[in-house]
Amino acid sequence: MTPIRTEADRLSLHTQIREKIREVRTKVKIKGPDFPPELKWLNTGRPLSLKELRGKIVLLDFWTYCCINCMHVLPDLKYLEEKYAGRPFVVIGVHSAKFTNEKEAAHVRQAVLRYEVEHPVVVDQDYQIWQAYTVRAWPTLVMIDPEGYLLGVFSGEGNRDILENYLEVALAIFEEEGKLDNSPVALQPERLDLPDSLLSYPGKIAADAKTHRLIIADSGHNRLIVCTPDGVIRDMIGSGLPGNADGDFETAHFYHPQGLAFHGEDLIVCDTDNHLLRRVDFGARSVTTIAGTGEQGGYGQRGGAALKVALNSPWDIFIHANTGYIAMAGPHQIWSIDLKTHRLEPFAGSGHEARRDGERLGAAFAQPSGITGEVIGNQLLRLFIADSEISCVRQIDLRSEKVGTLVGGDLFQFGDHDGAEDSVRLQHPLGVHFHDGKVFLADTYNHKIKVLDPNLRLCKTLFGDGTPGFENGRAPRFFEPSGLAVLHGKLYVADTNNHAIRALDLHTKQAATMNLKPQELPLTDHLVAMGTPAQRLAQQVLRPGTAHVYVKIALPETMIFNEGSPLQILARSRNDSLRLPETMMTVPRPSHEVVLPVLVSAVEEESALRLEMIYYYCDKTNNLCLVRQAVYELPIRITNSGADRIEIVDAPA
Repeated sequence: MTPIRTEADRLSLHTQIREKIREVRTKVKIKGPDFPPELKWLNTGRPLSLKELRGKIVLLDFWTYCCINCMHVLPDLKYLEEKYAGRPFVVIGVHSAKFTNEKEAAHVRQAVLRYEVEHPVVVDQDYQIWQAYTVRAWPTLVMIDPEGYLLGVFSGEGNRDILENYLEVALAIFEEEGKLDNSPVALQPERLDLPDSLLSYPGKIAADAKTHRLIIADSGHNRLIVCTPDGVIRDMIGSGLPGNADGDFETAHFYHPQGLAFHGEDLIVCDTDNHLLRRVDFGARSVTTIAGTGEQGGYGQRGGAALKVALNSPWDIFIHANTGYIAMAGPHQIWSIDLKTHRLEPFAGSGHEARRDGERLGAAFAQPSGITGEVIGNQLLRLFIADSEISCVRQIDLRSEKVGTLVGGDLFQFGDHDGAEDSVRLQHPLGVHFHDGKVFLADTYNHKIKVLDPNLRLCKTLFGDGTPGFENGRAPRFFEPSGLAVLHGKLYVADTNNHAIRALDLHTKQAATMNLKPQELPLTDHLVAMGTPAQRLAQQVLRPGTAHVYVKIALPETMIFNEGSPLQILARSRNDSLRLPETMMTVPRPSHEVVLPVLVSAVEEESALRLEMIYYYCDKTNNLCLVRQAVYELPIRITNSGADRIEIVDAPA
C-alpha cells in the first residue's frame, strides 16, 4: 500500500476502496459460508453464526497458534478492536491448525489465554471453514459485510493500515445505507476462568552455577523471577505491566520476555513482544534497552548500531565471550550482537522460511525459537538451534561456517519418532540446551523432553509419554514445555501450559515440581507482598519545582480504618527527574488523605512514580478486619505547562 502522508493521500485511498467495494458488491457478490454448528468456540460460551451477526462487519482471522506471522497479526486486531469498540465490528479468529497438537480445543484455549486473545475463536479442527473460504496460507483475513457477503481478503501480516482504512470506508458506506446494527455481541472471555498462579506461561530459563540461582522468564506476567534451585525467590524484575520502559527492578516493563543468557554478571533478555534486547544489571538493580527500536522489524534487514535496528521477535539468545547469538523467530534468521560495540548483524539464514543447509548466510531456517552452544576449551565450536516450524534441530559449525540439519523433518513433516538423522520426527520444538556433550530438547508439541547426540545424530525420549498432563516421578507428564537449563545435575524445564518449573534429576530420572517460595525482603526493598499486581494509571503532566501527590483512600461506607495499625506508603521514582524527600511514610493514625511532596527537575523528560501502600480496615457491622496492599505506577511527563499536583485514589472493593 502506498504510504499515507497527507489528507489528500487518505481521501484518494478511500475513493479507491469505495470503488473496490462497489465492484465486489455488484460484480462478484460471494456469500460468506456460515460456521458449522458443531464446532467448538472460545470466548463466547456458545456457538456463533454469521446469520446472527447481520448488521455488523465481520473480520475472520485464519490463524494457527504456532505461527509467528499469526502472532504478529494479533496486535493489529487488538488495535482495530479498541479503535472501533462500540461500533458494529466483530473479529472472529478461525483456528485452523497446522500441527496435530494444535487441533485440540483445550490446547487452543491455552494459546488464547497466553496470547491474551479476547475476541471469539472457533476451533476449525478439520479445516471445514478453511476449505469453505478456500484459504491457502496462515495468516489470512477475510472481511464480510453486514449482509453476509465477502468484502475483501488480506493475506499475510503487516496489513493494519489497509484494514483500518477498508474498515473505515465500509462502516461509512453501510451506515449511509442504514444497514448497521450496533447491538453488542455477548462474550464470555476464557480469562475469567484463569486461576491465579505465581507463574504465568513461563518461557525460557537461565542458570548461573557461580551464584547458584535460576532466572525464569515469567512471560505471562511480563517479568523475570530470580530464585534458588530449591525455589526460594530472591527477586522479581519488572513491574508486571506490559511495556518497554527502562528503570529499576520495580518500575521497568517487559512484554512477554523469553530468552535469557548471562553476560558476565549481567543478564541479557529477549523482550520478545517488544522486539528488544534488554540488559539487567544486578548490581545497579536496573534494566536498560541495548538493542531494537521498539518497532517490529521487517524482512531482509541489514545490520547496524543495535539501538537503530528494529528487531523481529527475538526468541532466544546464547552468549559466548562478548557475542550474543539470537534466534530471531520473525525473519527466520540467526543474528549476532557484539555486546561491547553494540553492533548487530544477520549471522545465518537468508530470511526464507525453509529447511536449507549450506553456507550460513545462504541457508534457511523456519522460525528458530531456541539456541545453545558447544564450548570446548573456551572456544565456541557449534551452535544448536530448535527450528520450530520445520520440527528440526539444526547446527551451525563455526569451523566450517556451514549450517546442517541434525535430526527432524520439514515444514509439513512432523510427528513423534525417536531414531537417527532424518528418520527422527519432532513436533514444533522450542527449547535446546547443550550439556555434557548432549543437546537436551524440549519437544514442545509432543509434551516430551528428549536428548540428542549431536555427533551420532541420535535422538531419544528422556521424559514424557507424549500425553499432555502434570505428573511427577519416574513417568512425568508435561504440557507444551519450552525452556531448559541445567544446574547441579538437574534439568530445569519451563512447563509452560502448566505454569510451573519442573526439576528433572538426570541421575535418578525422577521428576519433581519446583515449589516457588517468596522470600521476606527488607521493608526498604518492598512494602507489599512480592507478586502484588501493579495498577498503571494514566500519564500525568507536572511542571518543574515542588509538586504534591495526594493519595486519597476511599473506603466503602461500611468500613473504617483500624486505628491501632498504621498506614504505610513506600514511594520510588524511575529516575532523578523526580526526587522524593521521604521515600517511606508511616502514618500512625490513618486518614483518608496523605500528601507526598515531590521535587520535579527542570529537564523536560519522561519519568514515573511507583507507590506501594499497606493499611488495615474493618467492617463496622461485624468487626471483620482486612489488610489492603496496593501498588500504583504513575507515568509522569515534565513540561513547563504541567500541573503542581496529582491525585491517586485507592478504593478497596
